[in-house]
Amino acid sequence: MQTRNRFFDDLAKVANSAAGTVAGMKDEVEQMVRTRVENFIEGMNLVTREEFEVARAMAAKARDEQERLEKRIVELEAKLGSQKPKTARKKAAPKKSSATGKTKKG
Repeated sequence: MQTRNRFFDDLAKVANSAAGTVAGMKDEVEQMVRTRVENFIEGMNLVTREEFEVARAMAAKARDEQERLEKRIVELEAKLGSQKPKTARKKAAPKKSSATGKTKKG
């Protein structure tokens, strides 16, 4: 009976050792995959979440400013359109043509 128990003890040790080796390999493979994915993403020139959020905030601020300025332009155009000219403008006199078609000989 002792040989049988010893066999199972040795088998359990081998199984534990194999499980430890597999777990170590799993961690190593995960690290390699993570490194490759990070290198791939860096090569694609993607932005980080923080950079994206900053750019989105800047775009929202610019959009708000644009809308504010558009509203101001409409108000100013309405104000200019409602004003009447205070003085009448004189029409420019038609220019006289200096060329009569004839040349002077002299």
